[in-house]
Amino acid sequence: MIVDQTTFRTALLDATAPRPEGLSDGAGAPAGRRFDVYRNNVAFSLTEALETAFPVVAKLVGAANFKLLAGAFLRQHPPRSPVMMFYGSDMPAFLAAFGPTAGIGYLPDVARLELALRESYHAADAAPVAPAEIGALAPEDLMARRVTLAPSFRLIRSRWPVHAIWRFNTEDGAPKPAMAAEDVAVFRPEYDPVPVLLPPGGGAFLEALQSGASFGGAVEAAAEATPDTDLTAILALLMSHGAITDLGDVR
Repeated sequence: MIVDQTTFRTALLDATAPRPEGLSDGAGAPAGRRFDVYRNNVAFSLTEALETAFPVVAKLVGAANFKLLAGAFLRQHPPRSPVMMFYGSDMPAFLAAFGPTAGIGYLPDVARLELALRESYHAADAAPVAPAEIGALAPEDLMARRVTLAPSFRLIRSRWPVHAIWRFNTEDGAPKPAMAAEDVAVFRPEYDPVPVLLPPGGGAFLEALQSGASFGGAVEAAAEATPDTDLTAILALLMSHGAITDLGDVR
């Protein structure tokens, strides 16, 4: 008897689902408890992968609650790739819609930050432009360029203190988060990604660059969103973290 793959997958990810009919062990006997063991091992492995990927989310909701959350998640979002480092990309949207966590407004953005850190870690390498090369450009020349940011760069814009929440739950002695919107850049200057709280206007500026705006266009976008944009501080962050990998052409 051939077991339908959808039926098998549903039963595999849901401990309350009946065992699929037609399964047998190596001796031709019904799989029975062997399937249960296999099902438990799969659920345990996927839950462990999610705990590794989202340690701050797990800490915020508590270990027991996270296991329940992970069980609901893996039933709705089974792996699409055999590579577990990519598992969990749907977690932010899941947390926003999942009944028990839907009211915790900051939780999806914390998951977005943790996902960005993981994506940054596994992103391709790219040689940064030397700060001296950037500094040698005339201001009007720089403003006309469409720069390229490193493949490892990620931007999280949040109406919650997402960086402060992340720090408070990962660093000893970190201050308690104050309720304020925060924009966070994830840089990978060497081997490990680093989340950096952006100065005023930084989120709008980098979002514009990512969308293909020229340097000058990004400055205008940032100034429109935040009149007190600190362009010097933003540029210093980009250069010190090796985030600019190509200065582009003059447009």
